Amino acid sequence: MNGLKVLFLAPEAVPFAKTGGLADVAGSLPPALRRLGLDVRLVLPLYRAVRESPLERHPLVRDLKVPLGTDLLTADVLETRTEEGVPVYLIDREDLFDRPHLYGDSRGDYYDNLERFSFFCHAALRLPQALAFEPDLLHCHDWQTGLVPALLKDPAGTLPGLGASKTVFTIHNLAYQGLFNPEKLALTGLSREHFFHADGLEYWGRISLLKAGIFYAQAVTTVSPAYAREIQTPEYGAGMEGILRRRKSDLHGILNGVDYRVWDPWRDPHLPVNYEPRHLEGKARCKEYLIHEMGLDPSLKGRPLLALISRLDAQKGLDLLVLVLDRLLDMDLGLVVLGTGEKTIQGALVEGCSAHPGRMALSLDFNDPLAHRIMAGADLFLIPSRYEPCGLTQMYALKYGTPPLVRATGGLDDTIIPFDPGTGEGNGFKFGPYDPEAFLEAIIRALALFKDRRTWKRVMANGMKADFSWNRSATRYRELYRGLVYPQDYPRPAPL
Repeated sequence: MNGLKVLFLAPEAVPFAKTGGLADVAGSLPPALRRLGLDVRLVLPLYRAVRESPLERHPLVRDLKVPLGTDLLTADVLETRTEEGVPVYLIDREDLFDRPHLYGDSRGDYYDNLERFSFFCHAALRLPQALAFEPDLLHCHDWQTGLVPALLKDPAGTLPGLGASKTVFTIHNLAYQGLFNPEKLALTGLSREHFFHADGLEYWGRISLLKAGIFYAQAVTTVSPAYAREIQTPEYGAGMEGILRRRKSDLHGILNGVDYRVWDPWRDPHLPVNYEPRHLEGKARCKEYLIHEMGLDPSLKGRPLLALISRLDAQKGLDLLVLVLDRLLDMDLGLVVLGTGEKTIQGALVEGCSAHPGRMALSLDFNDPLAHRIMAGADLFLIPSRYEPCGLTQMYALKYGTPPLVRATGGLDDTIIPFDPGTGEGNGFKFGPYDPEAFLEAIIRALALFKDRRTWKRVMANGMKADFSWNRSATRYRELYRGLVYPQDYPRPAPL
């Protein structure tokens, strides 16, 4: 029974296409499950970014018949494989997926996203017959695949190879709900009578593909235990807290993992010097290199260097940083920020750089090699998020010996243990209220410990020995899959 067959449906996955943490999960979890003996296969749209990449791929299925409303369209399916050998099926329909971006551009979301991802879901559900692959379970991710559990309740439930398939739906960020006008319902292939109501995918008069996934899947997961609890409350539930409380017995919080083949300072190719807990002198040299690379004052070599790598918006707590920025930079420290986002926040950070030359460096882009060097060169890593389903950067920071300072929410609260100087236990720093003063006070507390190099090295060492590898998370998913597919042999794990 180890060899469960799982069809993994995701709108993005590394190294193929990425806009956020979902891609890291969809790229890393299938290989981890494969190492546990599962037959996992990944389905993605063939975006322009994938089409233009050097990845080898070959035609697998020609002219797959796919319904879209009353029309019957066709798609080609190409196959490639990950480095670990996971088969990846790419749904090719140029007019829907051959675009500069995945979901929208500077003007907003693409107007036809309902058509694009309805087509993707219907195509994915016709793959098992075309490939003679009968999945025990379909694992769907975020609103772009939320239609699948609903379709399996009625129009697609009788498709060959899918009659007994179970469904798991993972919420990566509840804020993205896949909302569309009800006039477009026919494009999904679902009937108004059976599906468009409060106990279906109707959400305040609109279609919600996220709600469809939550309501119709056999099990719902999200990416940390704390976030699974939080989204059942009005503060974090984004209007979905009622249905999530109804699904409480089927709602599981499973913490995301880290791919330590990519995020490991001992073998990271992006660093000027590699290091590990027993040879931390390399981290000091990474700090010197980063100070020079970012044009900061060389005197910061012996002073605390703070860093933040993030989407620059209020959800990530950047409004808090802006409010304390001048007071923070008046202290004897440096700050490096990497990311892009809201123009007002970017403008405030640019002003901060101008007002504090040599003390602050800002890079307004997504630069992965630089992100690795910042992670290695900084002393303290800031994550003041308003909410955070899981978060991966705090786990990266721990591995790189850069203690995180986080707000106690979601996966940040699950992974960071406040350091206790009395016991020597803990791996970072926390603050609770979403308040600029609470944020600044937490930084001041951390900097007071930074002055005691022996204590600070203890905080670093505690973080570097933590294990947030995907193997642990994959084992939890395997337990959940087994409980759904073989309930008589494997009890389902307890929720949350």
